Amino acid sequence: MPETKTKRRAPARKAAAPRKPRAESNGAKQASAADRTTELSDEVLKWLESGQRSMIEALRKFVETVDEKLGDVHPSRRQEVIDAALEMVDRLVQAQYDLLRKAVDRAGKSVGG
Repeated sequence: MPETKTKRRAPARKAAAPRKPRAESNGAKQASAADRTTELSDEVLKWLESGQRSMIEALRKFVETVDEKLGDVHPSRRQEVIDAALEMVDRLVQAQYDLLRKAVDRAGKSVGG
């Protein structure tokens, strides 16, 4: 009897899983970056508010001390000292706002561009 060779078929290949479009993965990355930016912005705003409250409290205590030490004895000197303190606090608040503005601007550029 003649020998017959059976031909074997090549094993079936599994179908490749469909790839996700790149737009979806970029969208997820952008959403994630936006979420992180929002969380950071909230933290910065809380920090800013806390800092402002601390400055107001420090200024209140300072004015009380000046009133206690210089009260009626040196009213013009008292006013000079308080005015200087108010100017200092105003500059500190302005510096905080400038810092916050720059931070938000740079965060926006890094997320958006």
